[in-house]
Amino acid sequence: MLLAGLLYLGSGVGLAALMLVRRGGTGKIGALQAPLCIPPGEWPWLLGAIVTGGMLGPALLMLGLSTTDAAFASLLLNIEGVLTAVLAWVVFKENADRQVVLGMIAIVLGGVLLAWEPGGATWSPGALLIAAACLCWAVDNNLTRKVSSNDAILVACLKGLIAGASNTGIALFAGATIPDAPAIGFALLAGFLGYGLSLTLFVVGLRILGTARTGAYFSVAPLFGVLISLALWPEPPSLFFWMAAMMMAVGVWLHLRERHEHEHAHEPLEHSHRHRHDEHHQHAHEFEWDANIPHAHPHRHEVLMHKHPHYPDIHHRHVHRR
Repeated sequence: MLLAGLLYLGSGVGLAALMLVRRGGTGKIGALQAPLCIPPGEWPWLLGAIVTGGMLGPALLMLGLSTTDAAFASLLLNIEGVLTAVLAWVVFKENADRQVVLGMIAIVLGGVLLAWEPGGATWSPGALLIAAACLCWAVDNNLTRKVSSNDAILVACLKGLIAGASNTGIALFAGATIPDAPAIGFALLAGFLGYGLSLTLFVVGLRILGTARTGAYFSVAPLFGVLISLALWPEPPSLFFWMAAMMMAVGVWLHLRERHEHEHAHEPLEHSHRHRHDEHHQHAHEFEWDANIPHAHPHRHEVLMHKHPHYPDIHHRHVHRR
């Protein structure tokens, strides 16, 4: 629990420092950057994501790992991608084409093959705790999508600071001992790189691709883990590795070849995010700005009806009638 808290704190502190550097590097803060605030109506979504994904998820995982075989635990963690997609499609009504569903299945099966260790899977009560942690992270992913139009670094920073402080406080209250300074420093650095920057990019993915597709791409992470491991400790990859790599490649290919296109209507919408002036962004500015340069400011979308290929991004969260 203490390590989970320090990792999240490293994420929050590191991203806060990054925001200060970024803000100090431009003289056009109002025009170039999105406001550093979360709209009041979106705070419940963010707090829900922080509680489920930043606090409950890590706690359940640590409890589950204490009584579960590590190989089987890594296999169970693939449930997160499945639950993320199912919640996105069933509860939050995100559009899912057939080949997107098939691609998700292929990627998850690849993750199962990559994590599988013959004879290493043994059920224990901790397995249910790990599955519950995956459910918490799936809920977190879908709730974070609701705030993904905001500054991605700000969203990840708030999650790191609040969840990190809470988990660290709980661990210390339960009797955890504070490690020495080098250990704390390495934990904070690992949290900044592995949680902070990763979550920032994940939020951008949610904004552009939607929850299910972002979760599917995120599920290929174990493949990179194995590749890095092979680079550090060279050894011939197993047959399962090549089978998993093939399944994941097929899944990503199915997603990349998706073409979702139909006539759809855009309802009036007000928000702030980084954008160029394209067919969805035709508005005037109260400041001088080259419309061809990416910039961020509060803006309003008027009613628009058109047809073009699109993802379930922040501008295309419309209902589909089959």
